[in-house]
Amino acid sequence: MRTIKYISKMIIMTLFISLFGCNDDKFLRENPSTFYTTENIYSTSEQVDQVLVSIYSYLRDLRINPGESAWIFDLKGKGTDMYDVANIRKGSTFSDYSSINPNHTTFKEVYAAWYTVISRANMAVYAASLPQITWASETEKAYVVGQARFFRAYAYMNLAELFGGVPIVTEIATAPRYDYARATRLETYRYAIEEMEAIINDIPETTVSGGRLIRGAVQHYLCELYLAMGTQLNEEGKAGDAQSAFTNSVRYADMVIDGGLYSLMNTRFGTRREDDSFSLDIRPGGSAAADVVDTICFQTNHYWDLFQDGNINYQDGNKECVWAIQIDYDAYRAEDTKSKLNYSRAFGPILRDVVTEWIAGMLEDIGGRGISQINLTMYARDGIYEGKFGEDIRNSDAVFRRRFKGNVPGSPYYLKDIPWEAMYNKAEDENTNMLNRSSIYPISCKIFTDRYLGLDAGENRSNLFRDDYYIRLSETILLRAEAKQRNGDKTGAAADINLLRARAQATYMVTAGDMDDAFNMILDERARELIYEENRWNTLLRMGSTIAVDRIRKYAFWPETAATLTFNYNLWPIPQSVIDVNKDIPLEQNPGWVNR
Repeated sequence: MRTIKYISKMIIMTLFISLFGCNDDKFLRENPSTFYTTENIYSTSEQVDQVLVSIYSYLRDLRINPGESAWIFDLKGKGTDMYDVANIRKGSTFSDYSSINPNHTTFKEVYAAWYTVISRANMAVYAASLPQITWASETEKAYVVGQARFFRAYAYMNLAELFGGVPIVTEIATAPRYDYARATRLETYRYAIEEMEAIINDIPETTVSGGRLIRGAVQHYLCELYLAMGTQLNEEGKAGDAQSAFTNSVRYADMVIDGGLYSLMNTRFGTRREDDSFSLDIRPGGSAAADVVDTICFQTNHYWDLFQDGNINYQDGNKECVWAIQIDYDAYRAEDTKSKLNYSRAFGPILRDVVTEWIAGMLEDIGGRGISQINLTMYARDGIYEGKFGEDIRNSDAVFRRRFKGNVPGSPYYLKDIPWEAMYNKAEDENTNMLNRSSIYPISCKIFTDRYLGLDAGENRSNLFRDDYYIRLSETILLRAEAKQRNGDKTGAAADINLLRARAQATYMVTAGDMDDAFNMILDERARELIYEENRWNTLLRMGSTIAVDRIRKYAFWPETAATLTFNYNLWPIPQSVIDVNKDIPLEQNPGWVNR
């Protein structure tokens, strides 16, 4: 049974009396026996905790996007150096700057989403202090308040990374306001840091079940916050203060990496550690009703283990998991239809529509029922593994699957591996080939399984029903590497990168000379390690300078991106609707977006 359950909405029902034929005005006088306000709607500590559960649920949906909202795919990284859209999805592009401006829906939705988290967190902090609430202990109350303040700080961190300085709101709103003033980006980072540092000792190191906030997550995000603040301080010419911030970033990372609780999973573990390989059936025409005529086999490894069902949580024996999203198939079947990872569907390629003469169906042999809501740029699928970076188990067929056998009888590749050269260049026209390439790409083990659950109950190889990561230790290591490099320690940065490369059994180990000043090595290693995990926009925008736009111009899949991205920016715009509504105090637009 999961610790976190996703509750139904509370509904306050209003009773009314029919007044047909009645002239007694007593029936018209308002004298309610019950009137809910912020002061009396909460009466138990469990009700306050339900506010937190609603935040956990909201963050889960914001992270995994079970409803497949276009703006959440954008937030995930569509339009960056790593992700774009397939040709059939060009209508939802987030990389054509002829249509991206402060009125774009994505900016409005993302901005509003983080303030939704803040609003709920403010409510939980307020409710926890009400005199009628009885707590089992001060420790229980401190943990509830600590989680709420963490969520609030986490939201402000995300807002600062994406939008820069924003209004800091710490009280529940009781009336409309039109006079919010922007804090600076530095002030927003500092506020989030102060909140997290204030509650760090109120958050337990571990919990019995996965999902609830633990101290390692706070330490991880303090590492990220100090790194982000130091980067901004450097942008503003405050090198001394920046150095201090980077030192603090490393200090908090050390607590997670070297504290003895967490460690990289360097050997086989978990529910499938005895499985040296797995095989996928090949059926003629990709029909589930057809007989099995062949198989395709893949050799597994310990990185593959990280993404198998039952292996995600720290409580499952995965010492690399710092904080995890909880997914429950039984809850999905019973009431929580969002308790799923729709990764095979949303992120999977559509080979059946591109190389139809060689591959058909939607079975395991072609990765399930993919519809490519997001695709991978050529950089993310091939560029990061070019040359000496190719030997790496993160690039192995079990982890990043490149092998597909033809399943169409009579075709030249029937029951044979299809070369990518053939798939990428099947047409005589190069433009057609580019359109085709946008829809077909390798399949990560993070979005695919050879054991789809619920097929006997109507599931169709669209969804995974395993937990997922908010934070893996590998990301903490990457943040520490960046903080070290920004603090002048390129040797230390390379050593941290090599912790991950050694675990990945890479043949090439990086050196201080590889740690370039544009942080390409850091960003490339993040792509190799955290594909489909990190929110790439947060990473690129918090790095400052023109790193984001330079990489987008260089690696975007579609040529119109470089053609239309004719200006520089390192922040998303403040949504125009926010500026318009806040009529009593002008909100300054971010550089690059004025009059667009």
